[in-house]
Amino acid sequence: MSDTKIPKGLTRRQLLSRASAAGASFVVGAGFLAAPNGAWAMTTNALKPETMASLVQMARDIYPHDQVGDEYYVIAVKGYDTVEAAPGIEEGIAKLNAAAQAAGHDSYLAAGWERDRVDILRSIEDDGFFQQIRGGLVTGLYNQKAVWPIFGYEGASFEFGGYIERGFDDINWL
Repeated sequence: MSDTKIPKGLTRRQLLSRASAAGASFVVGAGFLAAPNGAWAMTTNALKPETMASLVQMARDIYPHDQVGDEYYVIAVKGYDTVEAAPGIEEGIAKLNAAAQAAGHDSYLAAGWERDRVDILRSIEDDGFFQQIRGGLVTGLYNQKAVWPIFGYEGASFEFGGYIERGFDDINWL
């Protein structure tokens, strides 16, 4: 048997717990947000950073695509970071956090499991705030030309002669 001493510090459980808590909030400083993996960062103008972080997580939970990076969700919700929209968005996120607290979580972002966050969203899905965000994401996320290749969409074809001349009839799975 070896007399190897285990260094004092964090246990694996503590490390994972703290890393997931830090990753869930990804709020760095006043007006600044950064992804836990460093893939993107942004500053907020009118919204609190934690509100924008909640919006990004909400967008990912409403339209989940593992292959789409957070930076595209940030672009999709960045339009809500205006002086005009901020009061309504802050109020909506406060309602979302209240629903999360009613479900036993500290906040929406603190709900670590996707299933828990989706249940929280389902509890407010008839609310005007939820419908506003969900509706805005349809165009905000899917109209980004940068995400089209991820889904295999080649874009409009009218400038190339339409779909008939571009393989529309090459159905090989039938």
